[in-house]
Amino acid sequence: MSRAPLSRPPLWRAIVALAAVALSLYIALTQSARLGLDLRGGTQIVLETRDSPTVKADAASTDRALEVLRQRVDALGVSEPGIARSGEKRIIVELPGVQDPRKAAEVIGRTAQLTVHPVTGVTADKGSAKPEADGSRTLPDPDQPGNHLKLGPTALTGEGVKDAEAVLDQQSLNGWMVSLDFRKGAGGTWAKITSDAACAPQGAPERRVVITLDNKIISAPGVNADVVCGTGITGGSTQISGDFGRAEARDLAALVKGGALPVPLDVVEQRTVGPTLGADAIEASTKAALIGVALSALFITVVYRLLGALAALALVLYGLISYAALVALGATLTLPGLAGFVLAIGMAVDANVLVFERAREEYLGVRSKDLAKPVKAGFAKAWSAVIDSNVTTLLAAGLLFVFATGPVKGFGVTLCIGVLASMLTALVITRALADFAVARSFVRKRPGLTGIASTGQVRTWLSSRKPNLVRHRRRWLGASALLVAVAVAGIFIRGMDFGVEFTGGRLVEYGTSRSVDADAARNAVSDAGFPHAVVQESGDGDITVRTEKLTDDEQQRVKAALEKPGGTVTVERDEQIGPSLGSELRQKALLALGIAVAAQLIYLSVRFRWTLAAAAVSAMVYDVLLVVGLFAWLGRPVDSVFLAALLTVIGYSVNDTVVVFDRVREARRRDPRGDLEKTANHAVVQTLPRTVNTGMGALLILTALAVLGGDSLADFSVALIAGVLVGIASTIFTAVPIAIALEHRNPPPPLARGRRAAKEVPDGYRPLEARRKKDRGTGAVV
Repeated sequence: MSRAPLSRPPLWRAIVALAAVALSLYIALTQSARLGLDLRGGTQIVLETRDSPTVKADAASTDRALEVLRQRVDALGVSEPGIARSGEKRIIVELPGVQDPRKAAEVIGRTAQLTVHPVTGVTADKGSAKPEADGSRTLPDPDQPGNHLKLGPTALTGEGVKDAEAVLDQQSLNGWMVSLDFRKGAGGTWAKITSDAACAPQGAPERRVVITLDNKIISAPGVNADVVCGTGITGGSTQISGDFGRAEARDLAALVKGGALPVPLDVVEQRTVGPTLGADAIEASTKAALIGVALSALFITVVYRLLGALAALALVLYGLISYAALVALGATLTLPGLAGFVLAIGMAVDANVLVFERAREEYLGVRSKDLAKPVKAGFAKAWSAVIDSNVTTLLAAGLLFVFATGPVKGFGVTLCIGVLASMLTALVITRALADFAVARSFVRKRPGLTGIASTGQVRTWLSSRKPNLVRHRRRWLGASALLVAVAVAGIFIRGMDFGVEFTGGRLVEYGTSRSVDADAARNAVSDAGFPHAVVQESGDGDITVRTEKLTDDEQQRVKAALEKPGGTVTVERDEQIGPSLGSELRQKALLALGIAVAAQLIYLSVRFRWTLAAAAVSAMVYDVLLVVGLFAWLGRPVDSVFLAALLTVIGYSVNDTVVVFDRVREARRRDPRGDLEKTANHAVVQTLPRTVNTGMGALLILTALAVLGGDSLADFSVALIAGVLVGIASTIFTAVPIAIALEHRNPPPPLARGRRAAKEVPDGYRPLEARRKKDRGTGAVV
């Protein structure tokens, strides 16, 4: 009897895989990733517009303010600055390399109208900056302390200034001046002002012209002697000289050119990251990523041999594809984004493990010499679980992108890219490599090389013990309730240590040249006038100071106080959040968690029966409560990075439950009248090898992040490690018992169950007898 020819795998997968790898390699070699300020160092300022007496703060006025700020930022000479509107009333300004935000905030945040005035005299009386009935006012003379200039009504506003530029004084060649260009009509006004001033005697205060901003004199130049009385300075341009340095001239030009902002601005958030902190974070995260990938690759190779080695190669290609996608989309890579990049490796491992475990079951059930069939069946039967588990993670990542701000938004983007890339590598690249490998005669003759011909340690142990994990479901639910009570008690007894992002305030991390313990630092900060500040040692030996309110000058005072015990002190990180923004972020965090729960429930209700969906979401809420309670008992800070970890725990927790419920769904399609308790227990036992192997892969990566990722990622990693461990346990001991209880109380009608089963049973999932009938006469062994 002749043997049927071996089926050849479709060529399209290999073509898609080669094209994706080639394109990714080209992008990675020709373009560079855009680093966030938390990685390259610099200052980010978030400004919020508010109503003025004459202008309402809305999207249009915010856009006008943005253009004014853009001119001021460009005039600062910062390399690659960024400025963009966020929402209707907020403007985000990014200043790479700027470590002292005081000066930058002072220049770009000036809100008042720029005005030009003639000088009518000088007086010792301070007067008032508020205009008199005739428009005149009295302001201090910046050049002569104690004297005050009497100014005439406003003759010109910033709207009339077309351009201002700091230029080298061509006559002296050793000083700088500011060159002004006026708009049409404003040039004539300037000529009139300087014409009147030129008629005053030399040295008289009336020979000066004053430029004010925010009711403060920023320049009071005198008219040169060569300007003729009655003629003034004509031509639409002029120069302001005054023995300026380059920086002084540039700052003055920026203020004059920026002119007026249409609405006032408030600084609601300000972040500064030192360059060494970002460089250390990149180095630590890169090292953690390399070690995590290496350990995961080694683990999956040991467990699944040849197919595991091919999956390890696919993991490397996953890293290449994810990085290239990040670069091609122009996404900003942040510190949490790096963590998301590393974490998504665990997602890629999960998809491969799902496939390989299904292929192992198919091979052990049929013992066919044709390795291609179990591999093909493994990919086909794992498809629904891979899709459902990754969609739940994408929902959580999408919520991070919508509700988070700053670096954590980058985590959501990176996680989305990572999940999509993991699906491509697992279902296309790994599939193409596996199809090619099992088609080789050398491999066909040695099925043990593939890793699917062996039972595996976990599966062997389960086969010998035959555990009934569902039998004691009431005990598991009781233990789960007890753990929830402990977690909730921690939240109420210890309270949550909310970071400045949720409470408002300022957090500054100082680096010291000498080791300083927390008590010595606390005494120094208290002596500086801040006895209620929260002073702690960070994991890197630095000192963090957190207060409700701290101005830039006060921050410098704290820094000077720490120099006595700590030697040379540098600002490694500086975060300032306004109280209104902190309240808003708290509301967004709760909203994000609420929507995450609702979105998972809706999606799972569509994919499964509502009872299974409710059980999965209940287990997810259980996982969240335990992680939050753990942080409450440990006294760890709750900030936006913790929120990112919590939403990731939501996605990961549902992942594990979905895999088990996918097996339950599959079994009930084959036998709708089967005993649910036995079906659920069989599903748990079947998927337990995958759970253990996937959990090990994720824990290897997260442990590398926790140990090597630095202090900034330590809490993030701890939250995820706890989430992974709790998520594995909650699927077996919480989700499945709840699902059985709900099904017993709300069984589906027998007729509806039969119709749904008949409608949804695909060809590959028909009962065994039906498959036998179809395959009679084909020579196939079923």
